[in-house]
Amino acid sequence: MLVFSAETSCDETSVCIMREDKTVLSHIVYSQTIHTRHGGVVPELASRAHLEILQQITREALKESGVKLNEINLFSATCGPGLIGGLLIGSTFTKSLSIGNSKPFIPINHLEAHILSSFYNNEIKFPHLSLLITGGHTQIYFLKNYNDIQLIGETIDDAIGEAFDKVAKILGLSYPGGPEIEKKALEGNENSFKLPHPLINEDNFNFSFSGLKTSVNLVAKKNIINQIFIKNMSASFQKCIGTILTFKLNKVISELYKKNSKDLSVSIVGGVANNDYLKKCFKNIEEKKAIQFVYPPKQMMSDNAAMIAWATILKHRNNHDINFRPNPRLTVK
Repeated sequence: MLVFSAETSCDETSVCIMREDKTVLSHIVYSQTIHTRHGGVVPELASRAHLEILQQITREALKESGVKLNEINLFSATCGPGLIGGLLIGSTFTKSLSIGNSKPFIPINHLEAHILSSFYNNEIKFPHLSLLITGGHTQIYFLKNYNDIQLIGETIDDAIGEAFDKVAKILGLSYPGGPEIEKKALEGNENSFKLPHPLINEDNFNFSFSGLKTSVNLVAKKNIINQIFIKNMSASFQKCIGTILTFKLNKVISELYKKNSKDLSVSIVGGVANNDYLKKCFKNIEEKKAIQFVYPPKQMMSDNAAMIAWATILKHRNNHDINFRPNPRLTVK
């Protein structure tokens, strides 16, 4: 069985052709550079870019894989959550291919695809905890199995990736902000600035990053933004993020230990999971708790069509719905 998948939920345009045995025959991710000049994603520009590149990379994927379009058995696309323009373009394009070739179309939840991405290269033990950290979402999910996924914590305002981007913009760094801050932080003093840790003492598993961003902005207005300041603030901000995530993860792991066996495993998924500093923070939890932490393959961390194809194969191959309407606020059920 062959699956063709498309991912267009934000500012990456991606297609993948995957075989049922997980073999990736082609996987193309086109990152839109137009947003760099704006310091963040402009939805209308993102939609136009998807429209311009999607057909081209589809042709490239078919050529690279050696597969003919009529040989594809299933077509799937991200149908939410995300920017509605991008969701409409990706899903409509892929639906057209499915109709033209008389093959089923399968709508995929972008967040669920992220959660399941760690199943691609790891043998997951249940119960399982998944920390999803992306540009648009910061969430903690508890999985009894891959059909029973419960949201137990999330950000009440900005997502973690969004916070990185906004702080980078305050510091005059380019978009996307996460890699820029991580790079600058390597040469900075992480104890230079004392920043707040929102919700860290609240009796829940939720996050808040808006106030942290505001705090950085207030400090920046009182200082000269030179390279020394940028490096020290980057390091201090990154340390603060690491402290918040570490505290919340420790809290939820301890709570789940009371209710579940100690075979609990943890995955870190989403584009922000690429941050090496945060990986070190998670490594400390792993060692102290003697608990298994796993990650998806690097190419399946940021938004990508391979995780959409994998979610199709793993769980949704029979969930055909050509009439499914893209939903920018789609949730995991």
